[in-house]
Amino acid sequence: MNREAVLRVILVAVAVLALEIACRTGVVRPAAIIPPSEMFVSLIAILRDGAATADILLSLTNIAIAALLAVGLGFVIGVAVHAIPLLRAPLEPLLASYYAVPTFMLYPVFIILFGVGSRAIIGISVLLAVVAMITATLNALDGIPPVLLRTARTLRMGRVATACLVMLPAATPNLFIGVKLAVAYAFIGVIASEFILSGAGLGYAIAYAYNNFDNRTMYALMLLIVLIVTAVNSALNAVDRHLQARLRG
Repeated sequence: MNREAVLRVILVAVAVLALEIACRTGVVRPAAIIPPSEMFVSLIAILRDGAATADILLSLTNIAIAALLAVGLGFVIGVAVHAIPLLRAPLEPLLASYYAVPTFMLYPVFIILFGVGSRAIIGISVLLAVVAMITATLNALDGIPPVLLRTARTLRMGRVATACLVMLPAATPNLFIGVKLAVAYAFIGVIASEFILSGAGLGYAIAYAYNNFDNRTMYALMLLIVLIVTAVNSALNAVDRHLQARLRG
């Protein structure tokens, strides 16, 4: 574990300990937040009895589908836009301002198109995540060193060979930034959408616990989401560091 990782663990541990002390001493009311230790104990109980297993699997499945669709569509659209300069010029300002528009205002449209359930949730999540992948693809293709393309032409490589053997490997480290963002937005889109568009899933389970004043379940499930996101981001960051090291090397 490097120094940066050690400092990160220490900061998180200090924050958790501070919250634990604040809850135990009454600085923070139990009706507002329960101690982290109680969140953890409640989470273990929920996982042990399987009460939330179906909701967890549903949310993770929707997130995986949304992330894969966003990455695939974003990459294809990004490649197409990069290949057509006349199309890119008018689109770039729209892409730059895309996240100023609250995507969730379109949820009534998705309900009309797909009904209430996973399809609408996945649709909104893809809409939220895809532009990050499009932008990353454009930046990755722009960042390919010209010398590599000249070398490919010198070797008389065809378009397909150049794309697969030269452009894609060179662009992969920057493309992966888009993958990380797409996964993050997929998490946000799915969990947030489940609060209003679903009768199942982690977002729905948290909202249900909140409406029934069940703080232990609510905070346990919130802790679970934090742990899942942390694990996924740690794995993605490890891959990203490897790719960036390869790019520098």
